[in-house]
Amino acid sequence: MTEQQQIASLALSLVDLTSLNGNETTEDIESLCQQAITPHGNTAAICIYPQYIKVAKNAFKKLSNDNHTVKIATVTNFPHGGSDVNQAVKETAEAVALGADEVDVVFPYNALIAGDEDIGFELVHACKRACGKNITLKVIIESGELKTDDLIRRASEISIKAGADFIKTSTGKVQVNATPEAAKIMLKVIENLNPNVGFKAAGGVKTVADAEKYLTLVMDSLGASWLNETHFRFGASGLLNNLIATIEGKSQQTNNERY
Repeated sequence: MTEQQQIASLALSLVDLTSLNGNETTEDIESLCQQAITPHGNTAAICIYPQYIKVAKNAFKKLSNDNHTVKIATVTNFPHGGSDVNQAVKETAEAVALGADEVDVVFPYNALIAGDEDIGFELVHACKRACGKNITLKVIIESGELKTDDLIRRASEISIKAGADFIKTSTGKVQVNATPEAAKIMLKVIENLNPNVGFKAAGGVKTVADAEKYLTLVMDSLGASWLNETHFRFGASGLLNNLIATIEGKSQQTNNERY
């Protein structure tokens, strides 16, 4: 196996295979579940809207006799990151009740931009309580909208102090999504505050070369042992086909993101 194939194989195991169009059909979700189970190993998770969780659970039961290892992640307070704590908690609790293994909640980034640091802490803390100990909470800080290094740093710090299990760059619904520059800041905060907190790069990661940039950043800051699904994820839709093509030694093609 070449170095690029090894990188692709590792990246595949860290993918949250994502479909967040909002108009998915039952067949679309079933197809996503099938894609997540590959001849080269499974993706870490799929990421879908809450209304499709039951469809995904049933699909995985059919595919792997209820023994699947692919987690089901969903989104709340998505995509705009509103400041209504009660609504975010309600959506999170409902997602947990539907059977989500992981919840990706959007941080109220506009409130932070306006100077309010308290609402972000309150929202994340309350959503983590709604998740309990067994459900992973990933907090999407929407780094591309925060614009400055200081705001990206503060959103990351607040989220971690409030109980986030992961901090995630982006919803994939804005103009600027994951960037290596934002990742460096977020990883430094993790290193300083709590190395047990995970990191997720989402939006715009489409090729092995894209993935390698983030894997290298993690290696340089937190070490090779940190490169596992407990600590690191890619949120992507078009990345998987490129990874599989690389592993199989075929020409690489980049698919458009679905969100």
